Amino acid sequence: MLKMKKITEAYDMRVFTDSGDYFGDVEEAVLTSNKVFGWRVKATKSSFLNKVLGAAKGVIVPHQLVKSIGDIMIINKSAVPSYNPEEE
Repeated sequence: MLKMKKITEAYDMRVFTDSGDYFGDVEEAVLTSNKVFGWRVKATKSSFLNKVLGAAKGVIVPHQLVKSIGDIMIINKSAVPSYNPEEE
């Protein structure tokens, strides 16, 4: 059954990849013509996104890469910027 949610209920929601990595927190929704275009996800101290981005504050995840929204948001791992720990 499809359950409707208000966009404001998604603010500060924790975002995880489909492989289980904590990605960040939803900061806001990006709307175009009454449709959700994407989600601005902010990097938090303990997030994978913080390790990858460094000084940047977050990324915009296209809505097509969102797999599920409930108590948490699950996104496709292709939304994750490439990360090579040997570069550090």
